[in-house]
Amino acid sequence: MQMNSPTSIQTGRCQCGDIKYSFDVNKLISAHNCHCKDCQRSTGSGKATIIFVAKKNITIEGVLKFYEVKGSSGSHVRRGFCENCGSGVISYAKEIPHIYYIKAGTLEDSSWLKIDSNFFTDSAHDWNRPDNSIKSYKGNPSMISNIKTLFKSF
Repeated sequence: MQMNSPTSIQTGRCQCGDIKYSFDVNKLISAHNCHCKDCQRSTGSGKATIIFVAKKNITIEGVLKFYEVKGSSGSHVRRGFCENCGSGVISYAKEIPHIYYIKAGTLEDSSWLKIDSNFFTDSAHDWNRPDNSIKSYKGNPSMISNIKTLFKSF
């Protein structure tokens, strides 16, 4: 993960400010564009840009409301949003609850963020094509990639 940030603590929030969070970018695991149909539906766009951070490395102020769906790969995705304004802020897979997926659009400053890969490129739309200059997966990344992510979270 590369970054161009002068500060290691990054912050974000929902639209109304009821939910706020912070994390140290040095603890960041990775960042991805997910083009699965579930992410498209939940964001109302062609993809979700998500940042993987271990739950223990993020501080959240406010109470998120969660909605659970069975994701495109079969895992149970819990999507956390602000009950007041409806902004999606954080998600996680119920099967690996110690890794949070922060919605990159909720960052106060995302200029430092560099995306590592694209997921579910087979369901990407022509009007929102994946960036071919980074690693791409037709579906969910392989078990080896998932194991590496898990190890980085401890």
